Amino acid sequence: MPSNEHQEHASFTGLTSPSARTGDRSQVNAYDSFAEAYTAENESNLINAYYERPAMLALAGEVAGRRILDAGCGSGPLFAALRDRGAIVSGFDASAGMLELARRRLGDSADLQVADLGNPLPYSDDTFDDVLASLVLHYLEDWGPALAEVRRILKPGGRLIASVDHPFAVHLMHRQAGREAEYPYFNTTNWTEEWTMSGHTALMSIWHRPLHAMVEAFTGAGFRITAISEPEPDPAARERFPEAIATKPRFLCFLFFVLQTD
Repeated sequence: MPSNEHQEHASFTGLTSPSARTGDRSQVNAYDSFAEAYTAENESNLINAYYERPAMLALAGEVAGRRILDAGCGSGPLFAALRDRGAIVSGFDASAGMLELARRRLGDSADLQVADLGNPLPYSDDTFDDVLASLVLHYLEDWGPALAEVRRILKPGGRLIASVDHPFAVHLMHRQAGREAEYPYFNTTNWTEEWTMSGHTALMSIWHRPLHAMVEAFTGAGFRITAISEPEPDPAARERFPEAIATKPRFLCFLFFVLQTD
């Protein structure tokens, strides 16, 4: 990967920097500390607003009347889009600060709860038609308990629609940074990165796992893979980000899965 490719992907994803970082683990993934800055960055940038969210909505398809859980809903942009399309939406996030911003967006009547995907979820069995997990699984070392909980709360035939960091893109960035030996593609590895948004910095802990490990986790939890997607950006991105799209009409960034229970 050329050096400018690494820098462009870093700016697209907001997840990578030229070197891994270490820090106080109690301060890692502390979304409450930068909820406003993250939301402002996420609201209209290329990779979230014009790539990841449109791809998730396209994979969800017609959602009117479906009961949907937005897992790791953050400040609620995906929740709002699903609700606007007629879905009956609930959401949770581990960050109370992010949920406060979600309530401002969605109103006090929105079904929002503080919960962590890595722990038991506060929902009954067979509750949801779909669970959307938007860029949240890659914060977890072990996907097993989270996927088991998702399967429990999905109705028979329900879907899990998930987006994660593209594992090969992560591998290429580690290789570009000269840390391929420390973070080999075929291992499940963790590193901490520093994000900077609107003058706020935060340490984020990310877990890489190779594609085969993702597939094994999904199938091991009882899901059947019905789609794997590496989409193009939303067509509107060509007008909003003409220079970026002119030089990079397709790019490796996130990987999308549609999974179904039997």
